[in-house]
Amino acid sequence: MPQRAVLLANLGSPESPSVADVRRYLAEFLGDERVLDRPRPPLRWLLLHGIILRTRPTKSAHAYATIWTPEGSPLVVTSRAVQRQLAAALGADPPVAVAMRYGRPSIASVLAQLAASGVTDLLLIPQYPHYAMSSWETVVVKVREEAARLAPHLRIVSVQPFYADPDYIDALHASAAQYLAQPHDHLLFSFHGLPVRHLRETDSSRAHCTIVPDCCAVASPARVTCYKAQCLGTVRSFARRAGLDPDSSASPGFSRTQTPSCGGSRPPGESACWLSPRRSPPTVSRPSRRSASRDGRFSCRPAGNRSNTSPA
Repeated sequence: MPQRAVLLANLGSPESPSVADVRRYLAEFLGDERVLDRPRPPLRWLLLHGIILRTRPTKSAHAYATIWTPEGSPLVVTSRAVQRQLAAALGADPPVAVAMRYGRPSIASVLAQLAASGVTDLLLIPQYPHYAMSSWETVVVKVREEAARLAPHLRIVSVQPFYADPDYIDALHASAAQYLAQPHDHLLFSFHGLPVRHLRETDSSRAHCTIVPDCCAVASPARVTCYKAQCLGTVRSFARRAGLDPDSSASPGFSRTQTPSCGGSRPPGESACWLSPRRSPPTVSRPSRRSASRDGRFSCRPAGNRSNTSPA
């Protein structure tokens, strides 16, 4: 008789905010070619170990220390809470496990435990509502690679990105309801930034993303793996759920990069630009300090993943 289990997979965290632990974590995180994909080897290894890991751990450790809780990493603590709540809702069967793509509990160790307990069917739930090669894809690939090595009999079904799922949108709306009730002129969604080249690399057709004019607005199978199109889909779905005009009352912004944000305007050979618009979209003037409360800012992540943008 098949034995089922659920695996919640999230990003991960260093063991502590110490410089040594942060350096170890960053070596694994940025050593993933789906995260740091440029330059090509061996230059990527030299960049990571010769420059980044010599300078960034100290700065990131300070940032982690500012958010660390007495219970540990906020992301791990929240992930454990989601695990307990889902397990309580499901009952004793199937069991619910949690694993991290980087750090502990590792995907390999959790899969080994599940296999040893006799699990034959696994429902994998990546804790990302949107597809990106550096988040959803790398988790699914890692789980399947480790399963092939440790438990080749294991049958795995992966939950697809749920960026416009009605239950997800309802949960987002519920979390923002008290703020939507306050006076505001515009709703700004804050999404993690990505290099534009990642959209091209996940477009299996190699003929749509950043090539077709206004590509995110054009129906295409490429949307299945397009991070930006899915982010825009979340904004529009949320706006409709909140009774707002998705074309004038809500807009996206992409954060966390010092590199140029040039949307899809550069040719494929140009790989330096990141997603646009930046966090303050061009159609929304930056509010003054006195009127800042009227510009509603909403960080759009799944309920169990609010710490997913790590200080790293």
